[in-house]
Amino acid sequence: MVQRKLIEILRILYENHEAIGARLIADRMNERGYPIGERGVRYHLRILDERGLTQRQGYDGRVITDVGIAELNNALVGDRLGVIITKIEKLIYDTTFDLKTGEGGVITNTSIIDKNDFDRTMEILRHVIYDGCSISPYIRLVEEGTVTQDIKIPEGKIGISTMCSITVDGILLKNGIPASTKYGGILDIKNSKPTHFDDVIMHNGTSIDPMRIFINKKMTRVLDAVDSGSGKLLANVREVPEAAISETRKVLDSVMEMEIGSVAEIGKPGKPVLDAPVDAGKVGIAVYAGVNSMAAVEEGGINVVTHPISTIVDFKEMRKL
Repeated sequence: MVQRKLIEILRILYENHEAIGARLIADRMNERGYPIGERGVRYHLRILDERGLTQRQGYDGRVITDVGIAELNNALVGDRLGVIITKIEKLIYDTTFDLKTGEGGVITNTSIIDKNDFDRTMEILRHVIYDGCSISPYIRLVEEGTVTQDIKIPEGKIGISTMCSITVDGILLKNGIPASTKYGGILDIKNSKPTHFDDVIMHNGTSIDPMRIFINKKMTRVLDAVDSGSGKLLANVREVPEAAISETRKVLDSVMEMEIGSVAEIGKPGKPVLDAPVDAGKVGIAVYAGVNSMAAVEEGGINVVTHPISTIVDFKEMRKL
């Protein structure tokens, strides 16, 4: 169990990209089923320091070293798999947004940019959201120095929260419809319409969020999709029971009307949706990913660090761009 805790702390440091303190690590460990407390985290960090796997960065906390990254990569595959789907399932359960009142918690992604790039970023976001890309226009700005449950915004930077499409799954669950999040993928766009998935990654078969993988590999062509009608967008697929499809359509219509999320396509029972496989007795639903907007910002030459499926935010804190 100690070894698992050490690996989990290394994973948290690796995912954070910036120095992080024991209190924040303890919060994230608790979220992942390791309630060891801040004192316990400090004890484990001393072990990691002694092994050269982590390094103290003054009062900011610890970072993972190159040796630590190598150790993390060599960890048991079985120990690493399923982390993302576990986090997704927790956030889906914690989603409280009510379609009738327009209030409650929603899931957001968090992207970090340099403050000097803010105006240009807003320009690209408006272009993408209002000139042809089906993405929620709701965002939240997070000032430098802010420490959330998930991320710390460094000095000289600004955070931008965007609506995460997994919020749709949380809303479906709240309305009595069990949605199973299956894939994240790259969706090919022709004539401003989705044609098929070029590539998909199962959420329960990876230790890194699929959207982050595709963004890091620079596989999106969001600006092309907006400007010419042909490009590549990020999207994910969830399954709902065939028996619930009628009620699901009603919920998704409300989601679209309120601009919380955007559906790319609803499949047919037991049939692939945009070439993504679907289980028998299920219906596949492809939804455009909220991180498409920040992927476009990165395509525009701005340095962006994006944390998909980041945290729960009160919808009251979101503002329409």
